[in-house]
Amino acid sequence: MTPLADLLIRRIAATGPISVAEYMAECLLHPQHGYYTTRDPLGAKGDFTTAPEISQMFGECLGLCLAQAWTDQGAPDRVVLAELGPGRGTLMADVLRAARALPDFRAAIEVHLVEASPALRAAQAKILGPEITWHDQITALPEGPLFLMANEFFDALPIRQFVRDEGGWRERQIGVRDGALSFGLTDPMPVAMLQHRLDDTATGDMVEICPALPAIATEIGRRIAAHGGAALVLDYGDWRSKGDTLQAVKDHEYDSPLARPGQSDLTAHVDFEALTLCASPAAVTPMTPQGVLLERLGITARAQALAANLGEPALSDHIAAHRRLTHPDEMGRLFKSVAIYPRDVPAPPGFA
Repeated sequence: MTPLADLLIRRIAATGPISVAEYMAECLLHPQHGYYTTRDPLGAKGDFTTAPEISQMFGECLGLCLAQAWTDQGAPDRVVLAELGPGRGTLMADVLRAARALPDFRAAIEVHLVEASPALRAAQAKILGPEITWHDQITALPEGPLFLMANEFFDALPIRQFVRDEGGWRERQIGVRDGALSFGLTDPMPVAMLQHRLDDTATGDMVEICPALPAIATEIGRRIAAHGGAALVLDYGDWRSKGDTLQAVKDHEYDSPLARPGQSDLTAHVDFEALTLCASPAAVTPMTPQGVLLERLGITARAQALAANLGEPALSDHIAAHRRLTHPDEMGRLFKSVAIYPRDVPAPPGFA
């Protein structure tokens, strides 16, 4: 039993079952025992690997996408380049390197990171140096043209889970059974925010809601509609939530979400429909598979250019990285993307 599991069991025994969202928040961000507050989870020595850690090509493609969006919007002389949940800072470093191809764009950039983890802030400082400003929340970003990236950010936000019942909805909760954490359901109840899902669900279907998503997506949309810019959101998920997508990863292997609270990563699929609706009044592109986006942005040409200078075994690793990022059987189809942008300008390149 982990230290956090012991704390949660005692809390539930005293005050009753907790929601899946409360459980995720404690597991990921508990001050002493939270997953993100106590470790660097990325890479071969961590529990999972994100796209920027796989290859520099990912960040270079996104960087050139943002640079073109900046050009299409009149090349403002001061922009906020921000990332939500920036990991070690690898994606931002690759974007900044790509931005050097347009010196005026690079000169206009002020780099801001929205990061809650002290361990990851330290890792970001080592990679990115002293020019970075950190924030705990997106609302703390300075006003102005906003060019933002959110790669595997929304999937880590806590979710609530509801199961359709003949009498309404039953919320999934975590309680204690035989001295261990266990899933259970509340009594049936009406849920106003799920009224629109009665048409496409049946008894027994599960729907997930991310309570924090609307405020964040709305803030991104407000800033871009008011000041210009573009936001690139890449994550795994689909157009509309349906089914149980809560998962835990430990040492690059799937695990039970209740097995090791505080010591495994917890995520859930992103509801891109909800994100799109909340980003108004800005425009949002149609949802695009990650592999399609990267191919439109020229990743294969970039891969061929880099391959020309590689010998084995680096060449084989490079080819595998390209496949992992783009192939439909790997990240290419599982991960989706949207861009948020002002209604009166072209969509960022790569998006239909």
